[in-house]
Amino acid sequence: MARRVTGPCVLVVDDEPLARRRAIRVLRQTQDFGDIHEAGDVASARRLLETVAIDVMLLDIQIPGGTGFDVLDAIKGHAPAVVFVTAFDEWALRAFEANAIDYVTKPIDPGRLRAALSRALDAVQARSDRDRIAELTETLRTLRRNGPAKTRAVAEFWLKSRGGYVRVPASGISRFQADGDYVQIYAGSESYMHQESLTSLMGRLGDDEFIRVHRSAIVRKDAIVRIRQGAFSALVAVLKDGVEVRVGRTYAPAVRATLVRPS
Repeated sequence: MARRVTGPCVLVVDDEPLARRRAIRVLRQTQDFGDIHEAGDVASARRLLETVAIDVMLLDIQIPGGTGFDVLDAIKGHAPAVVFVTAFDEWALRAFEANAIDYVTKPIDPGRLRAALSRALDAVQARSDRDRIAELTETLRTLRRNGPAKTRAVAEFWLKSRGGYVRVPASGISRFQADGDYVQIYAGSESYMHQESLTSLMGRLGDDEFIRVHRSAIVRKDAIVRIRQGAFSALVAVLKDGVEVRVGRTYAPAVRATLVRPS
């Protein structure tokens, strides 16, 4: 019979499976936590909060079915220590300033997450449910009063290359291609492996310069020189360097509306 894991119960709320897996991996490595639950949207997170006594919650702000604030609204009795996890630095800073336990920005750095989890453990041990509910109420009040900040598109990436890091301006990147748990980033004649999901990247890049054309591909708009008809009526984006990227059916309407102008 497997030994039952004891310790504070954790809920990881994030719509990106990759982000959840990374967070859960860190949680298991710390060996300080008990049962670990996960949710990918507001409704499933609220259901878990109603049925399970969650002690620590890692909470993304932008999730399907609403926002992380809608999840917090479901907390009535037993109050978890909340660590915000977000791709948007402005949101994270506001959460921290509004007395949240801590925040972690994406892509998740394991060391930064472990530090935030340590703070959350301290809060669980030192503060009552009443104190944590008061803190969450104040956090919600401050964030909602300020409203969502306009996110600045990321200007550059520091990417691993040959045992070190190289600065790559976002303006020099032509496309991002999913490759398992990683993304291949193509800039000029170079390519780099980067551990972040396309959903997180698209949120940081913004849609002024880049467009998602497939569940596994993001391309720079001005790198596209032609949109041609492919097999079975599918669209294909032809880039300046001659690379052809298939447009997924889900993304085809947005590609047509954004890039294909009526003649």
